[in-house]
Amino acid sequence: MLAWLLLVLLSAAAAAAPPALPQPLPVPGGVALLPLEAAAREPPVAYYDGRRVLVLPHEGGWLAVVGIPLSAAPGEHVLQVRHGAAARRYPFTVHPKQYAEQHLTLPERLVHPSPAELQRIRREARRLRAALTHWRPVAPETLLFSWPVQGEVSSPFGLRRFLNGEPRRPHSGLDIAAPQGTPVRAPAAGRVLDTGRFFFNGNTVVLDHGQGLITLYCHLARIAVAPGQEVAAGALLGTVGMSGRATGPHLHWGVSLNGALVDPRLFLPPEDVAAATTP
Repeated sequence: MLAWLLLVLLSAAAAAAPPALPQPLPVPGGVALLPLEAAAREPPVAYYDGRRVLVLPHEGGWLAVVGIPLSAAPGEHVLQVRHGAAARRYPFTVHPKQYAEQHLTLPERLVHPSPAELQRIRREARRLRAALTHWRPVAPETLLFSWPVQGEVSSPFGLRRFLNGEPRRPHSGLDIAAPQGTPVRAPAAGRVLDTGRFFFNGNTVVLDHGQGLITLYCHLARIAVAPGQEVAAGALLGTVGMSGRATGPHLHWGVSLNGALVDPRLFLPPEDVAAATTP
C-alpha cells in the first residue's frame, strides 16, 4: 500500500514538473528566461517583437522563454505580458555577441539563381516562414534536446557567411557533417508540420514541439515522415544527404522559438555540447 501511494505521488510530481529549460543566453540568436509575476493558475499571455512567446509554469509562478533573432540590436528590449485585464512590460537586455566569419565557394547557380528560380525561392521562403512562426497551444514535453544525428559540427550557428566573396545572411542553424544515409532522429517529441524539397534547403522536415518551438532538418537524402504525423523522441525523420545547396553530406539543424531562429546548442544538455567536435 505504501509503495503504491509513493508511486502515485511520484507520478503526479513528474506530471506537474515543468519541462527542462534551455541555457539562458540573451544575445542575438540566443534565449532569455524571464520570470513573470503572475500567481494565477491560468498562464499569462506574452509577446515579444509582435509574436507570441512560450510560457511555462516555474517555481510557483510562470516563466517566459524568449527567442531573440540574430537581427536583434544589443540594448534594452521589452516583453509585453497580459494576464486577464492587466498588462505589464518586462524590460530585458540583449547583450552584443560577435560571431565568426565563413567563406564558401559554390556553383554560380546557387549563388545567383535565375529569375524562375528566384520565384520558386520566394514561394518557398513564405512557406518556411509560415512553418517557423506556427503557434500550437500545447506545451513542449521538454526544452532539452538530444542530438538529431551523430556526426561532427562543421558549421556552428551564427557564422557571418560570404558566398563566392559576397556577404550573405548569417548561418541560422547548426551543420552536422555525417556520412550519406546516416539516420536523422527527432531530438524530442513533436508533430510533423511540413515536409518537402526546397531549392536551398533540399529535402526538409519541420517539427512542431508546441507553443512556438519549431525545429528544422535540411539537406536530407530521404524523408521518412509525413505532415500531421506525431513522432516520439528518437523517431526516424530521414537520412543525411546533400540535397539543395550543400557542398557535402550533412544535416542543417535549425531551432525556431517565437519565430526567431536561435542557437540549437542552447537546447542541448551542457555535457552534450562539451563533448561535441567543433571547428
